[in-house]
Formats: sequence, C-alpha cells, structure tokens
Amino acid sequence: MTPRLLPLAALTVAVLAGCASQTPKTTTVMEGSRAQVAILETTDVHANVLSYDYYKQREDDSMGYERTATLIRRARAQYPNSFLFDSGDTIQGSVLADYQAQVKTIGCDEELGIYRAMDALGYDGGTAGNHEFNYGLGFLSQVTGTPMNVEGGRSERCAGPHFPLVLANVYSARDGAPLFKPWTVVQKDIRVTAPDGSTHSVPLKIGIIGFTPPPIMEWDKQNLAGKVTVTGVVEAARKYLPELQAQHPDLVVAILHGGLNSDTYTSSMENGGWHLAAVPGIDVLLLGHAHTEFPGPRYAGMQDVDAERGFVRGVPAVMGGFFGKDLGVIQLGLDRQDGRWVIDKSQTHSEVRAICPKKGECVPADPAIAPLVAQPHRAAVAYVNTPIGQTRVRMSSYFADVGNMTALAPINAAMRDYVQRELPKSHPELAKLPVLSAAAAFRTGFGGPDDYTDVAPGPLTLRSAADLYFYPNTLAAVKIDGAGLKAWLEKSAERFNRIDPGKEGQQWLLNEHYPGFNFDQIQGDITYVIDVSRPAGERIAKLSWKGKPVTPEQQFIVATNNYRASGGGNFPGLDGKSIVLAAPDGAREILARWLQARQDIGAKDLPATSWQFAPLKTRGEVVFKDAAGKQQLARELGVTAVRELKDNGDGTALYAIDLAH
Repeated sequence: MTPRLLPLAALTVAVLAGCASQTPKTTTVMEGSRAQVAILETTDVHANVLSYDYYKQREDDSMGYERTATLIRRARAQYPNSFLFDSGDTIQGSVLADYQAQVKTIGCDEELGIYRAMDALGYDGGTAGNHEFNYGLGFLSQVTGTPMNVEGGRSERCAGPHFPLVLANVYSARDGAPLFKPWTVVQKDIRVTAPDGSTHSVPLKIGIIGFTPPPIMEWDKQNLAGKVTVTGVVEAARKYLPELQAQHPDLVVAILHGGLNSDTYTSSMENGGWHLAAVPGIDVLLLGHAHTEFPGPRYAGMQDVDAERGFVRGVPAVMGGFFGKDLGVIQLGLDRQDGRWVIDKSQTHSEVRAICPKKGECVPADPAIAPLVAQPHRAAVAYVNTPIGQTRVRMSSYFADVGNMTALAPINAAMRDYVQRELPKSHPELAKLPVLSAAAAFRTGFGGPDDYTDVAPGPLTLRSAADLYFYPNTLAAVKIDGAGLKAWLEKSAERFNRIDPGKEGQQWLLNEHYPGFNFDQIQGDITYVIDVSRPAGERIAKLSWKGKPVTPEQQFIVATNNYRASGGGNFPGLDGKSIVLAAPDGAREILARWLQARQDIGAKDLPATSWQFAPLKTRGEVVFKDAAGKQQLARELGVTAVRELKDNGDGTALYAIDLAH
C-alpha cells in the first residue's frame, strides 16, 4: 500500500544535546527519521463522570469516565508521544448533567463537572455532538466558555474546558460566523528516532477540524430554528481545510461526531464519516455518535473499510464506544520523507480498549476524578430521590421488545393527558380528534445487562421518572391520518427481522441494526398486530381504534417528542411540518407531574397493551437476547410465551419466544 503524503511542513527542531545542561541546537528533521504517535479518543461519554447508576442508586463498574481516565493514563505510559481528543456528546446524558443544566444551573464562573474531569487528563481538543445542543445555545455558550452571537447566546466568556473545541458546520444565523472555531492547530514535542539510532525531541503540529450531525436542525428544532444554520460535513471540510492547510500542520485530524454510511452522500447525512475520509487533506478520522466501536465487526464488509485494522478509505480511524466504557487508540507510524511526515500504514492500526475487557474484570477508577464532582454528585442523588408518589404496578423495560409495555404505559398516559388538556387552547378546531401517544423504551440492554428500566412497586421518586424517560426531550404533538399512523407503525416494526416459518434452526427476532429507541409503541384506544413473517412495510395488521378498523383518511393527533416529530429516526411523514403543538415542557417533567398528581398508580391508571405478534408457528426456535435470570419476571409482566434457553455468562441470556400463541 502506497504511503499517503501528509501536508508539507518546514519543521525545525531543537536537538537534545548529550548533557541536559547543554543548550539544544536547532536543525531540520533528518530524512528517514521515524516516530510512533498515538491518537487517543473518547466519544459519547454523555456526562457519565462516575461509575454510578443514578437510577438503580448503586456503583456500576462497567461504565464511567473515571475508569476511562485510567485507560488514558495507561495509554500515555505506553505511548509517550500522544494526543487526546473528544468527539462530542459530552455534556448531556446523565442525572448529573441534568442537575447542573436544569435543576441548579451552574454559574458563569463554574466549570461543568464533566469538563473538570476531562481537564484533569489534559485534552488537546474536541468537538460538539448533537446532544450538546439539547439544553439550548445559552447553556452551551456558557459551559463551553464560547461567546456566541446568536439569540440566547452569552456575550461574555464563562468558565469552560481548558482545551479548544472546534466545529466547522454550524453557523450563527445573525452573521454567518461559525459558533465555534472551525479549526485550530495544536502542537506538542514528540520523540523521534533518527536513522543513526539517536533520539531527538521535535515539535509536531496537528490541525483539528470538527463536525456535528446536520440533522441537529430537526432533532433540536426548538432550540436551533432561526438561530443557526448547518451545512453538510463534506461541504464544511472543503470550505475550511484550505485555511487549515495554510498553517502547514504535519497532520490533519478530522473529529466527527458521526459514524459510517457508504450510501450516496447528501448534505443532511447523519453519519458522513465514510465520505469525509475521502476529502483530500484529512489524515486521521475520529468518529462517534453511533454508540458502537470501530474497528469492529459491525463494519465488516463495508466498501473500502478495513474493520480489523481500522482504516476508512485508506485513512486511519477509530470510534471509542460510549458512556466512558472505552478508549479509542490509533497507533500512527510516521516516516520522514522529502521534508514531510508520512504515515506508514504498515505500522499503523486502530483499536478500542474497553474498561472491562471481561465481565467482572474492570480497570480501577482514577482516584483523581471523583473528588472533582463530589458536591454536585451528592446534590444530584438527593434531588432524584425527591418523593412524588407510589406505584402498585411494576414498570419495566425488560422484554419491551416482545410485548411488555409497562415502562411505556405511564409515558404514553402522561403525554396523552397533557395534549388533551393543552392542544384545545391553541387549536380548538382539533379538540375533537382522537389523541394517541407514541413512546419507545430507551433502555433495552444496548449498554449492557444493567441497561434496563425497572421501577419496582413501592415509592416513586424523581429518579423513577428519569429512569422511565431517559432523555431530556420536549413534548410535541403531530396531526396525521390513518395511512400515516400505519406507516409510523410499519417503520417501528423494522425492529424485527423477517421470520421464515418453515426454516429449521434458530432465527433472531430482533434486528440489531435498528435501535430500540426507534421502536415506537403507540397507545390510546388503538390495537394492532405485528406479523413478523411479512416483509418490512407490510407487517401491521388489524389496526383499530375503539374496536373499529382505522381508515386511511381518519384523522389523529399523536403525542410524541420533539426528536421524533422533527424527523429523528426518518419516520415517514414526520419532518416537523405536521407539528400542531410544540410544548415548552420536557417529556420527563410532564411524566413526573402526572405521576405526582395521581400519587398512587394502579393498573387502572395505565393504558392496556396495544399490540401483539400475529400467531406464527415456526419449525425452528425464534430467539432474542435479554438480561439473564428474568424468565419469572417475564411471567409477572404478562409475557408468558418466552423461556430462557442459555445464560451467556455476561449478564445476558438467550431466550426463545413462542409466536404461535
């Protein structure tokens, strides 16, 4: 494979003399010199500073930045020449984050907890992910220490991270200027080995340029519409790379909060990394957003991608997991050729290092991190334990993919109640339309065997509401017809693989490429059947409202969240144009108030399960994965057609479901 030439740099160095007291001499880097440099990456930490589950109120060794910090220190010991970057979705996603953003908002002179932790490790740069915008531009401006000339932005410079944030594809609607610097150059001294075996310290200049997913304009429309504009990642790269290259960096690292999609490029593409890698001048690619690992088997077989050694269209790349579970590492081999540093691909590879390489074998937490957030952590724990009522119903997302709606029913009931009360105030002409509600189980095991919602009968607290509704979405309501309702449900049913009744052997029920948070389950006097023997788009049958078949022209209002109503998940007909109510209230807060108003939740307070699988007799077993040891719980939740086949030894188990009943 032919080495890819890096941007030209006239690099002068100070050569270390044999005695430390001597004055170094300045000279050029010798031809044939070699160096090994590590690019370290965190991404999608989602403010999980500590290895702590705020919903279950217990330590969780399988996650947390305090353990990623240990991996960072170990990697630096292995690679004395290293740079550390973050690919975004950093400030949102935990109870601690919500507390500092929404409950007791930190002051201009205070640094956000996650940034305090990251500063303890000394980052070289980062970018903004889509969830950076969830709390609004004013908060983002404040906590990143970035004055922004946008509506609601801060004009003064508040306390922010001690490293540069770059973002090239989001601009102020007022003046067209980027919200953050689109690029910058960071420099460190590295040790290189000359052809004669001597070692020298020389400066290495790395240019960084950042990108966020363009669909933020849909996902956070309420926070961003009319305030910012967005371009595609490839367009932004082509716009700003000439400026960056004019600074003569030795390497250019693109920090993308996005994954890999080899489909035809569009300027609104959510995961544009595959296309960004082909832009001339990008030498290294850092990925994120997809909550998976690269290199890794998910990307095996993708065109021009080496999913074992970590190359995308010839460019070294890495995506380092999520929630502080992993560290991305790119080992770069550099050769000095014709006055430039050239990547030696034979000496270059990427890997994702897990904080728990095996179950029960996790690296220790870095002791320097927890004290940095001790006070807000204690306050957040106290806050989420505020009592709001009690429940006689177990609300669980275990088996949510196979018919258990107990964790979704209170969400749907609360959102439906809100829309029925509030919509007539602004749209009296819609007051008589049936109101439905759509919700998805956010926690269905993607993050591991403990990544489920499970609110036991007994006291309810704000923690219960936060557990049931994981994200800080606002509520939105859309107007659709019966055809649109069916299309919505058909899209949701892509959660399932097509099952062949006559096939022998096991068939997997769940489509691993379709995330659980896009499996919307709709309630509100409707019932429907999902036939997994049918192809995608033809699975919804017997769709009825109040016992009568839904007609294509029948009109409905559906309560959902701002992400879905504005186009998140690419559901047909949901692009923001059908929104009839954009509530200022968060869905989680609406749920908490609904629970508090009822005080004592029983089965009569919750809507009944609205769907079931079409009866299907199969020759072989239909299987899925869930948490281990939950077969009896499934029975208690009313899911009687499943049985546990095998404990996988990692906290999960293989289950079979009998679709014939």
